Amino acid sequence: MRDKIDDLIPNAHEIQKQAASKEAEKAEEHAKRAAAIEAEKLALIERLSKPSGLSEDEKVKLASTVIQRAVRNGLSEVQVYRFPNSLCTDKGRAINQMEAGWEKTLTGIPKEIYQLWADYLQPRGYRIRYQVVDYPGGMPGDIGIVIAWGD
Repeated sequence: MRDKIDDLIPNAHEIQKQAASKEAEKAEEHAKRAAAIEAEKLALIERLSKPSGLSEDEKVKLASTVIQRAVRNGLSEVQVYRFPNSLCTDKGRAINQMEAGWEKTLTGIPKEIYQLWADYLQPRGYRIRYQVVDYPGGMPGDIGIVIAWGD
């Protein structure tokens, strides 16, 4: 009977070793996923920190499409972009504080959008707003870009 019980009910020490092994496997898998997510995020930030590669005509057409779609949906403003605060030289501090000259902290595509607005949209009465849209852990996070028109 003792042999059968040992087959049915393993030693507690063995069970602890098996549980620890499973936990280690889970932790390793979690670490791999976290590393992959971080690598993907860094690649995205790298891509966004560089010029888009679009011509001026392509940018203007894209802006027109986005604005016209918003108007057809009865909107008077539209969020055209959202980006990590790391694309600002000060991590979005000047935007969050609404300091004069905040636009000088922009890099990459967010800077291109600002320049497109300044060159083509502002002279036609459009407004632009860059604002922190989330606060993970109480700190400024992503920044949204809103184009607005009308009163």
